[in-house]
Amino acid sequence: MGVAGRKPKPEGQRRNRMPPTHDWTEIPNVPYQGERPKLPTRYRSTEDGTPVRVSWPARTKSWWETLCQMPHCVLWTASDWDFAVDTAEVHARFVEGGSATELRIREKLLGTTLDARRDLRIRYVDPKPAASPAGAAGAGVTKLDDYRSLYG
Repeated sequence: MGVAGRKPKPEGQRRNRMPPTHDWTEIPNVPYQGERPKLPTRYRSTEDGTPVRVSWPARTKSWWETLCQMPHCVLWTASDWDFAVDTAEVHARFVEGGSATELRIREKLLGTTLDARRDLRIRYVDPKPAASPAGAAGAGVTKLDDYRSLYG
């Protein structure tokens, strides 16, 4: 899906020359592999009020795995993960035939789509190459010994 809105103009052609109010948060585009909560045990109440254990829908499990690997999960705190777990319950109820309105709002807040990440001002960037060890070829350091003989 394309990104809505006009393309940004080059720096010299912008009409509003004020600096942007909020800068972009640049995140390396690598899947998140850190700590994350597991989906909790899920219960439903029967008509008489007794709780019955129910399993998570397969689509919700797949959605959870995708969500937990988004690169910007590195920014999330414990409260963000709690919100994501609650959103998984909303997703499960949607899969089981519920309304999509609450799910849509929550997914936008989590930044699950390109459009949502743009609104949150999160940008995925290519990761920087790993630094080479000291003294390795191509380190970009000039040896001064090569120039000492030039000055006498």
